[in-house]
Amino acid sequence: MNRWFQAARPKTLLLSVAPVAMGSSLAYHQGEFDPFIALICLLMSVCIQLGTNFSNDYFDFKKGTDGEGRIGPQRVMQAGLVSDKEIIGAMFFVFGLSLFCAAILAQKIGAGMGYLGVISVISGILYTAGSFSLAYTGLADIFVLIFFGPVAMAGCYYAQTLSISNSAIMMGLAPGFLSTAVLTVNNLRDRENDEKSNKRTLAVRFGDKFARVEYFLCILIPLCIPVVYLIFEGDFGKNDQILFPLATVFFAIPLLKQIKNGLEGPALNDILSETAKLNIVYALLFCISWIL
Repeated sequence: MNRWFQAARPKTLLLSVAPVAMGSSLAYHQGEFDPFIALICLLMSVCIQLGTNFSNDYFDFKKGTDGEGRIGPQRVMQAGLVSDKEIIGAMFFVFGLSLFCAAILAQKIGAGMGYLGVISVISGILYTAGSFSLAYTGLADIFVLIFFGPVAMAGCYYAQTLSISNSAIMMGLAPGFLSTAVLTVNNLRDRENDEKSNKRTLAVRFGDKFARVEYFLCILIPLCIPVVYLIFEGDFGKNDQILFPLATVFFAIPLLKQIKNGLEGPALNDILSETAKLNIVYALLFCISWIL
């Protein structure tokens, strides 16, 4: 069982929880929270992330990216802990479960949610599969920003309220950027190995300095979003509690300092983990602010 826990990469699953929780809290604020729909959205989101993790493990190994030179946490295919048949079976099982959730949402809400589930699963597979996969062409950052941000949050909100919310789209950028920050640390850590494997991440394409600047932006922009929201909505003095997520700046500063000081190699594993935690803390504070 430990090998599957390792393959699941539980820390990354936090990234799929954050936007769903945030979208649900916004629906709660509107008095339209639906626990069943929220749970189905959460299960679908987690399964898509889980399936993508299994897919990455398989295809990165087959492409030779996860070889002896890997400095990140050990992958199960790389370590020989699971067979090809096992990892592919697990991948299709969880992706199938996510499509089942999408079918439930489509039946209750409309076909659009079903299409969203199908597109998300295809994107999860193509993240590392194929000659022009997202992770190998530098498009993964855009995919993560959009799908772990506005799509997940606004989609969850819509599933419960049947309405499109500019607030959900705008606020959804926060978990999107924070998830992209996790990916950026991953790519910064693996830059040299990825370059040898022809994995053309943005860190490989534009270099170490670019990746560090990208990380800074992905951490700082979410801190600006609540302020920008209050400015445009004219809600200063009325709904100032939505500034709660700004408290994450105290967690972010040590991470930014270490990235600025040139931390590299295996030491970035801790930064990746802490950045994922920062994402969930931000989401938690966001949920509290909107529930209040």
